[in-house]
Amino acid sequence: MPKRQLTGTIVSNKMQKTVVVKIERIKEHPKYKKRYKVSKNYKAHVDVSAAGQEYKEGDRVIIEECQPISRDKKWKVIKKI
Repeated sequence: MPKRQLTGTIVSNKMQKTVVVKIERIKEHPKYKKRYKVSKNYKAHVDVSAAGQEYKEGDRVIIEECQPISRDKKWKVIKKI
């Protein structure tokens, strides 16, 4: 079974080896059919050995599911878009 991948924007990079990624998706109200945005923040692990990869706030990245690294981190950054 393939691992889930999500695309989002980095909101915070103040932690060591961790970034916070905001994922937005569009939901539709079941009765009124109005569409609205829903967002969720995920903590993602940044591999330090990646050669010269600097992640700043506002960067678009792809994150992928992985084994739990800590209590909150279950995602890792794959690449910058």
